[in-house]
Amino acid sequence: MGKKSNVAFALAAAAGAAWASTKALSKPQSRPPKKALEYEQPIILAHRGGSALAPECSPSAFEQAAKLGVHGFEIDIRLTKDEEIIVFHDEELNKVTNFAGKVSDYTLAELKEADLGHHFLDVEGAPSFKNCGEQIITLGELLNSYPQMLINMDMKDAPQTYEGSLMPSKLWRLLEEHQALDRVVVASFYDDQLDRFNLYAQNSVALGASEKEVKKAYTAYTSQFKHLYHPKADVFQIPVRSNLFPLDNPGFIKFLNSLNIPVHYWTIDDPEMMKKLISNGAKGIITDRPDLAMEVLKLD
Repeated sequence: MGKKSNVAFALAAAAGAAWASTKALSKPQSRPPKKALEYEQPIILAHRGGSALAPECSPSAFEQAAKLGVHGFEIDIRLTKDEEIIVFHDEELNKVTNFAGKVSDYTLAELKEADLGHHFLDVEGAPSFKNCGEQIITLGELLNSYPQMLINMDMKDAPQTYEGSLMPSKLWRLLEEHQALDRVVVASFYDDQLDRFNLYAQNSVALGASEKEVKKAYTAYTSQFKHLYHPKADVFQIPVRSNLFPLDNPGFIKFLNSLNIPVHYWTIDDPEMMKKLISNGAKGIITDRPDLAMEVLKLD
């Protein structure tokens, strides 16, 4: 055996020994159960209330979705100028309302004058909600109106902004005030926001996975070091693909399920894709078409 072969063999042996030692020292730790995620069958979450059927995050959207029998809502939250938490996705108002500027430029009272149906077109292309009184609502109003619903909320304000710096503490106080800790999931694309929120929650509230957490989990799944992955999230809400990586792999879903982490996929509006994901092991579908999704569940 040559010198190069000896070196290669030694490196391989060292790598194998390192892997074996980490396997012995590190054991996978499942996430503790959360009441908000205790369900037997796959669930349907209406994305922004079901934004293909009514203006996103509007009272009519939530009402229609509830009547269809969805299990909950997937929403986004932002802070107003007077530090109220509202249900709204975009930083700017012009895409879905007749107002211009940022959410944070207006007080709640001012935002209540905006028309959420201003730009909405229904599935037939008609402006069926324009000037019909669809108002922006607060998170507190949504929690009060639907006490039986699972509400998955994404903190949208970036942590380095003034609004983002306040959101985790204000959200925690609001959830405590409404006694809603067991019926919500708190999510964010930002690790920092989730960490800040959990300083108050102390793992008493179900947490969604940040982008960084998803990457960390997928890297562990595709490596020989799955046992080194210790999750910080209770549920993964993810697209079917992230850049070049397929996140709808049944093996990836099984890996997360083994850690007591259900997987929900967004934003799925095609019934055949819904069926495929549920067959692969998905525990939730987030959709703009809750009408179609509920029909899929009936057939499943």
